Amino acid sequence: MSCDTLHYDRRKQHTVLTMNTVAFTVNFMVWTMFSIIGIKIKSELGLNETEFGLLVATPILTGSLVRLPLGLLTDRFGGRIVYFVQMLLVAVSTYGLAFADQYWQYLVIGLCVGLAGGSFAIGIAYTSAWFEKEKQGTALGIFGAGNAGAAVTNMVAPLIVVALGWRAVPEIYSLSMLVMAILFWFLTYPDPLLETRKREGTMPTVGEMLLPLRETRVWRLGIAYY
Repeated sequence: MSCDTLHYDRRKQHTVLTMNTVAFTVNFMVWTMFSIIGIKIKSELGLNETEFGLLVATPILTGSLVRLPLGLLTDRFGGRIVYFVQMLLVAVSTYGLAFADQYWQYLVIGLCVGLAGGSFAIGIAYTSAWFEKEKQGTALGIFGAGNAGAAVTNMVAPLIVVALGWRAVPEIYSLSMLVMAILFWFLTYPDPLLETRKREGTMPTVGEMLLPLRETRVWRLGIAYY
């Protein structure tokens, strides 16, 4: 059964879109926090410019690499469970930053925190599954506003650093992510297309999900995004 033949609950659509967008915003807040706290870490550890650049880049690297596998997992298991687990993992990783004191620890934790960047792929797939094709553009446009999480960090994180010290940033952010994950789980629903596929036994195989990679435009658009 295709998306076009499904009957959607408007209330659930709006609720899922709202929670997706808010979760995306919180994830992007976490994903870009190294742009603020990284300056303090650089000062404490006496990092040179290369070391500092690597530190700030590690979350971005992971966020880029995990988008394909997270997208595949979302298609296979549904955005609700994948988003929930992803946010829990990010919350735990982020909290660990408050206790790190060696450069390698920051790098490892930074790679784990980078999972927050993968929220983009989860949210797009989960949002798309909840809307008819003619409404997906509008829904995804609203969801994309979650990119503002980066701007929120630029405004909020410096205030936290000044008031409570830089280690308070990962502590507050991890708690925010945990709360977001819990709210998300209780206020969202399994997408109807996935549930229909489960009932009909028509779940796509990994090979079928990878078929779009055979199209040149997919790679071209991926390079443009990069």
